[in-house]
Amino acid sequence: MSRMSRHGDLNRRKVPADGPPPAYAQPVLRILDAKSGETVPAVPARRALTRVEAHASGYDLTALRVLLTTDLLLRALELGGTPVLPLLTADRHQAELHAAATTLGIRPFEDGRDLSPGLGEAQVVHVTATGGTLPGAGVTVAVASAGGPEAGVLNTLDDPAALRLALLDAPRGTAVHLGAGALDAAGRRLGRLRQSVAHWARSPSRPVPEKVRGRLRDAWEDDLDVPGVLGVLRWMENQPEIPDGARFETCAYADRLLALDLTRDLGRAA
Repeated sequence: MSRMSRHGDLNRRKVPADGPPPAYAQPVLRILDAKSGETVPAVPARRALTRVEAHASGYDLTALRVLLTTDLLLRALELGGTPVLPLLTADRHQAELHAAATTLGIRPFEDGRDLSPGLGEAQVVHVTATGGTLPGAGVTVAVASAGGPEAGVLNTLDDPAALRLALLDAPRGTAVHLGAGALDAAGRRLGRLRQSVAHWARSPSRPVPEKVRGRLRDAWEDDLDVPGVLGVLRWMENQPEIPDGARFETCAYADRLLALDLTRDLGRAA
């Protein structure tokens, strides 16, 4: 019997990947602070509200990369059990940036200029483009520039997740340039992975193997190494001892960080 016929819609069923084991219960995410040049805990030891503020100076691919990095940080913190307050501070293009964030699957932001500091947060983390003015108190995460098409290309894509994947595929400290064909290539790669996930979903469910879960957590807790997370998924595909059901659960688990809609093709005709 197939996964879908046994359990119904994916959003209504509880998958084994939803509960990380006790070994990962404490928030251990560490990030590089651009102000000190040192790797520091993203949050204090106690689980208190963390204010995460994206700073965008324009409407271009670099700004979208800043928003995307902020989204990854928010998701990683929430996976570790930390409550977050997402903010966006921008001098202009507020409407375009909010719309682009929605299109890219980024969590909604509050407007940073409308909220004063001191809301009871235990930590403040700023996310900003490399080379910009470093904000005041708190940890600062710097994001390298991204070039290529105009940010408006987002509105022309059949699948905006292709742009999300293309920007996720390089370390955030490395400048990227999306040349001709880069988005098409990312779209094809994403389509192949979704097809694999849909195929694996037809097998009986199996828990995420601990060694795979550990590799995923080690990657994203090490300064948000998202290319490392994607590398773990590629490595997993070539491990014959991992059952297809466990491959599916692994991708569903990793997608809680990646937000690439990897389960989109479940139930579609092959």
